Amino acid sequence: MAEGFHDLDWLTRTRAEGDVNAWLERLPYARFIGVTASRDLDGDGMIFHLEPGEHNIGNVLLPALHGGVVAAFMETAGTLDLMLSAREPRLPSIVDFSIDYLRTARVVPTHAKCRLLREGRRLANVQVVAWQESEALPVATARMHLVLGALEPRDA
Repeated sequence: MAEGFHDLDWLTRTRAEGDVNAWLERLPYARFIGVTASRDLDGDGMIFHLEPGEHNIGNVLLPALHGGVVAAFMETAGTLDLMLSAREPRLPSIVDFSIDYLRTARVVPTHAKCRLLREGRRLANVQVVAWQESEALPVATARMHLVLGALEPRDA
């Protein structure tokens, strides 16, 4: 996880405010590929967004987003969504990430929603669904298992 996430006061404050974009600002690769987040107006969670960009294209003949970009987008979304929805501020580490590519991810805005399936004392399971024009037609689904690390204040 990027530097700054170990600042317990900052993480607690941004988490309470639901300021996922403050977290994204500290993740260089997420910024590079164009990940943002907004409140889900139809639900109580977040929707993550991946803006199309030429540097995200994997197949220029179709054109289509690179599968690794789609996976990184979904991994980022799942991790940050867990950090927001967990019972307490924690820094998760990915143990396992499994993705199913369901259709070609064209070079158009892509969105993702996450669902916390289980949060135990040490492990969490998250499901991520990514789509483009219609949430009913996902381009990919993913399952993540994460270890939940405790946050401890660092000495100055």
